[in-house]
Amino acid sequence: MTEYDMWKIFPRMPRKVTIGDITVRDGFQHAEKFISTEAKKFYLEELIFAGCRYIEVTNLGNPISMPQFSDAEELLKYVRGDVFKKKCNKRGINVDDICFTAITIREPAVDRAIELKKQGIGPDRVLMMVSTEEQHHFANSGTTLPNYWKEAERCIKKCTDAGIKMCGTVSTIWGSPIGGATDMKDAVKFAKRWLDIGAHDVEHADHDGSASAPDVYRYFSMVLDELPDTNLHIAHFHETKRVASSSVLAALQAGITNFEATLGGLGGQPANFLDDRPIKGTGEYYYDDPRYVGLICLEDTLVQIDEMGIEHGWDVNRVLWLGKQLERTMGQRLRSEAMINGRTLKEGHMHYARPGLAKLKEKLGEKPDQKLPDGW
Repeated sequence: MTEYDMWKIFPRMPRKVTIGDITVRDGFQHAEKFISTEAKKFYLEELIFAGCRYIEVTNLGNPISMPQFSDAEELLKYVRGDVFKKKCNKRGINVDDICFTAITIREPAVDRAIELKKQGIGPDRVLMMVSTEEQHHFANSGTTLPNYWKEAERCIKKCTDAGIKMCGTVSTIWGSPIGGATDMKDAVKFAKRWLDIGAHDVEHADHDGSASAPDVYRYFSMVLDELPDTNLHIAHFHETKRVASSSVLAALQAGITNFEATLGGLGGQPANFLDDRPIKGTGEYYYDDPRYVGLICLEDTLVQIDEMGIEHGWDVNRVLWLGKQLERTMGQRLRSEAMINGRTLKEGHMHYARPGLAKLKEKLGEKPDQKLPDGW
């Protein structure tokens, strides 16, 4: 007999998930115009008010390469300040329940995070990243994998001593935009290595949208067989083929409970142009068409998970409203379809109904809820 209960077919699939937001960092890093500090504060606040408890605030790398984050310290100071805390208290939000993350790809950025921690405005968590394909890794970090691993181990010890958590990211799991096909077994080994050297958790990233649902399911099943604590794992999907929602579903079915997303599906490789001038970024873009760069949409992912009956802790309607505001901030149409079309309404959209059905049924002698002819 066919089994219709998906949780029986996929017993690892969670009933509750965590969805972190990375709009203000990853989302804005690909923007070719400077997003004002006040706008960043607004979206940080509103995302938290809408239910986010794991949020990326900024990038602590060199602002010469990424001037989008020249206001990094001001943002961190704001979320540690009294004004923000009062706003949270007014809404019944415990600031201590929020994890603020800053990206620190190289050691100087880690040192900067530690110094800010001493000043009382540092992040709770930082992030370093390796790619299993070394050309991609070199493009992002400027050094070799063996050298970077030694640097990462050194940085994790520094962070542990300073009371900062380190997230280790593994990229090019399902393929590299530079080197092509990769072996998922390498990514499992890299995830284990991060934890062996003291990382708090691991982000498993599809940075170029190479993933397909079957391989996502296979990979995360492999990961959870080796490292079964779901608190250790975060799924990070980019959207280049419009199939990332299937990757989210496959990850859920494999048992993953932590995800990341951005409003409007913003994000991608750091911009190499800002406002009216070229900047360094990380070099040439991997894609010629900017429509094919970005992450999974927070709006669409929330609606998907919400309508599956999975608990998530977000105010979906507030997020859909925020998505509309972000389109105005960016000055362009973004990726979210849920933001435009809304949620699936159980009560329907009766304002679209053709008038006269009730009168016709009465005229034909049919009951209001009758759907088949009498006698059938």
